[in-house]
Amino acid sequence: MVYVYVSVLAVYLILFLFSAKEAGNPFQKMAACILRRQKKSRSARRKKKDGWKREVGDRQLGDKLKTLRPDIAADRQVQEYYHSLYSTLLMVVFVGDLLCLAVWVSARSSPRLVDGSYLPRNAYGEGKVTVELAAEIPGIQEEVFDYLVEERKFTEQELEKQYEEAQELLSASILGENERLEDVRKDLNLVSELAGYPFQISWESSAYSLVNTDGTVHNKELTTGEIVNLTARFHYEDWNREYRFSVQINPVTYTPQEAIRSRMEELIKENEESTRSAEAMMLPDRLGTEPIVWREIITDSSGYFLFLVLIAAGVLYWGKSRELDQKLEARKRELLLDYPEIVNKLALYMGAGMTIRNAFFKMGEDYKKQRKQKKKYVYEEILITCYELQGGRSETEAYEHFGKRCQVQSYIKLAALLSQNIRKGSNDLLRMFRQEADNAFAERRSMAKKLGEEAGTKLLMPMMMMLCVVMVIIMIPAYFSFTL
Repeated sequence: MVYVYVSVLAVYLILFLFSAKEAGNPFQKMAACILRRQKKSRSARRKKKDGWKREVGDRQLGDKLKTLRPDIAADRQVQEYYHSLYSTLLMVVFVGDLLCLAVWVSARSSPRLVDGSYLPRNAYGEGKVTVELAAEIPGIQEEVFDYLVEERKFTEQELEKQYEEAQELLSASILGENERLEDVRKDLNLVSELAGYPFQISWESSAYSLVNTDGTVHNKELTTGEIVNLTARFHYEDWNREYRFSVQINPVTYTPQEAIRSRMEELIKENEESTRSAEAMMLPDRLGTEPIVWREIITDSSGYFLFLVLIAAGVLYWGKSRELDQKLEARKRELLLDYPEIVNKLALYMGAGMTIRNAFFKMGEDYKKQRKQKKKYVYEEILITCYELQGGRSETEAYEHFGKRCQVQSYIKLAALLSQNIRKGSNDLLRMFRQEADNAFAERRSMAKKLGEEAGTKLLMPMMMMLCVVMVIIMIPAYFSFTL
């Protein structure tokens, strides 16, 4: 995986060198370089007539962006959109790749296996350490061990001062995976204490070659069953008691592969016992006449980080497109909510003797005074219509463009009504506006009711979660008071 991480960094370095002349931070420079090369490639495909799919997609994206910000050219908005998207994706992938590389380096920065044979022990009090090892013998399947290297033990004199034995056992609790004490084939579970009792228990065995004090059963070389006497010593301050009982150790049968593994475990255990006071434990180098090659299995989770980074980049790309659609939906909702106000103002101004043209100019001028406080989509479209009228465009075309830019059926209907009045003239226009205003307010009340219902639905999940929390708060004290 490290080659993948380094390759990604190499790609970023190449992009950085190619984009050195661009403006902005490094990621913005690289994004601008990518867009510039895409533009050249698109021009080449356009000549071959096979780049029309991307052009259609850019045109649709430009229409959406132009709808949200009609005062900026569509091509410029598309360019800024892709520039922002690419720079963000480049930053996410770069940071994620650095994290993956850091995890990879961290996993290999402190290996336990030294010179292929030594496992350094922790000092006393630092605890045990688990090392995942792989043993390979030529011609034999590789064996994997999750080996627990104990911390360095003290000498006999040190143990007299600092070590306090605490192993506890009862005849009913030492079975482990065995069914009966009369048929022991697997390791015993020699516990150090009994729940609810203050005793510390130590163990003695009549045959340590068969049963060790930690419960390990050495029955791999047995051919017949043997009886072993175990003694449990209970200690509590100056109080001591002994409990003796017998167990029968029976032989165990191994497959050839299990026999090899068992022998290797015995060799490791022998080296462990012989180097208790040493700074490091040496692993066995031979099994009989066959050499053993050890290597440490390092858990490297950097690949998962790379996978998460790629998923995050994909979600970011999807979320960017989703965000644009949500903005368009919010714009449509705002236009619908503002429609009654626009129709009512037109009816009011026309009732005061203004023409439609002057009514648009009046709404535009009023909006300019409060534009810095809050921008509204419909009034932005009205300002563009005013600019078109001032630029010499006919009223009919200006109102039709107004309806098309709004992309809402109500405004398209309003624009058609205004254009028809300009072409044919009508004495009932004021009455029609007042009627349209009444209908628009009725639709707005209906929409407000619908939005309220949607808000109630969205609150349903938080309310259910709060109900569960309240039930837990009530039931847990009641449960404990009942059990006590």
